[in-house]
Amino acid sequence: MTEVRVPTLGESVTEATVATWFKKPGDAVAVDEMLCELETDKVTVEVPASTAGVLGEIVAAEGDTVGVDALLAVINAGEGAAPAPAAAKAPAAAPAASGGDAVDVMVPTLGESVTEATVSTWFKAVGDTVAQDEMLCELETDKVSVEVPAPAAGVLSEIVAPEGTTVDASAKLAVIGGATASAAPAAAPAAAVALAASADVENAPSANKMMAEKGIDAAAITGTGRDGRIMKEDVMKAALAPAAAPAPAAAVAPRAPVSADDASREERVKMTRLRQTIAKRLKESQNTAAMLTTYNEVDMGEVMALRNQYKGEFEKKHGVRLGFMSFFTKACVHALKEVPEVNAEIDGTDIVYKNFVHMGVAAGTPTGLVVPVIRDADSMSFAEIEKAISEKGRRARDGKLSMAEMQGGTFTLSNGGVYGSLMSSPILNPPQSGILGMHKIQDRPMAINGEVVIRPMMYLALSYDHRIVDGKGAVTFLVRVKEALEDPRRLLMDL
Repeated sequence: MTEVRVPTLGESVTEATVATWFKKPGDAVAVDEMLCELETDKVTVEVPASTAGVLGEIVAAEGDTVGVDALLAVINAGEGAAPAPAAAKAPAAAPAASGGDAVDVMVPTLGESVTEATVSTWFKAVGDTVAQDEMLCELETDKVSVEVPAPAAGVLSEIVAPEGTTVDASAKLAVIGGATASAAPAAAPAAAVALAASADVENAPSANKMMAEKGIDAAAITGTGRDGRIMKEDVMKAALAPAAAPAPAAAVAPRAPVSADDASREERVKMTRLRQTIAKRLKESQNTAAMLTTYNEVDMGEVMALRNQYKGEFEKKHGVRLGFMSFFTKACVHALKEVPEVNAEIDGTDIVYKNFVHMGVAAGTPTGLVVPVIRDADSMSFAEIEKAISEKGRRARDGKLSMAEMQGGTFTLSNGGVYGSLMSSPILNPPQSGILGMHKIQDRPMAINGEVVIRPMMYLALSYDHRIVDGKGAVTFLVRVKEALEDPRRLLMDL
């Protein structure tokens, strides 16, 4: 017997929600085949099988909140081991009393240190018929979203905690009347399967999230999961299909129009957990740091000429295009050596100076802003930096970045210029003390040696934590970056 446990989720992430099981007890599994999907407030983590065999007992069901290294399931070796786990799992329906009694729906375990949650969505209304394990509602905590399944089949007779209610960890949410689920699973598993199939099937949470983000109607997707549920892979296939494009308007209907006239012109979409985390972290940054922004501008002519001269040879030799990001990374590394407080962070009453540069590179993705980290950028060549940025950017767009790849940065680059931004004030990425905003390269008239000439200019913006970085240090940093970019030879001479 092999245990399937929660993998490492990343620094500071201690728990996750079991979003989807791709296998059920009794199914044969191959090595590295995906068993289930976990969701944290930052990323989705797939759990592969470490060995081949037959999936035995599932210890953590969909919607359960689990900690790092918690037991998820067991894999039995060989054939013929499946019946025992399936039979062992059947009694889980026992909460229902015999013949038509009422069953309370309680708040499930929310996880260590989580004492309350908010009822965000009810999937069923009073009077609706529900099947055992059918999703009744969704709770939100400050860490995860938790789905609450029906403990028994019957009719939802009372909702005790409506949407928006804050409940504690032991609160009653609803009551199911006429519960009849206790006898059916043990005596006739096939009947229970038929009952579940006849009810509305809840799609995988990751699939719901992706459908909302991409504006795809669930009715246009054929689910390949258990009982026809829509999986994340189904949504990805639908997004790539040409026929999927016209669907956005039907994805989410307006729920709370201000007036009847506005009803047809509004739509309300639930924030993804990634978007909620982004919002929370950015606001925390503004509330915590004494943030200030200073500006300068740089003549990009020399960098552009150098890039045009060598880009062909560079790509031929290194297999990657020569972009501007490697120049900016090198220039910032050079400046950080002279102004180390911009590369430091505050820890209580201490200042922690970093004798290395882990460069964060902000990247916009369909699901939101992420900041993959290029580790030890101060010891990398131009080619190594370009390869790392290209690879991290591709993984970010595909949603494949791990938690470890987005943590530990000491300074951040944010290139709003790729979207046409001329000027902006970037927000710090805590606990970092500095972030450099790059902007659009624009031809502007400049006075040089008493003459007006047209030069390709870029505005630079350094946002910094004034608690640790003084104005002199911030201005010096920007001037050093400007000097290095306007005369790239200074980088070679370490000047």
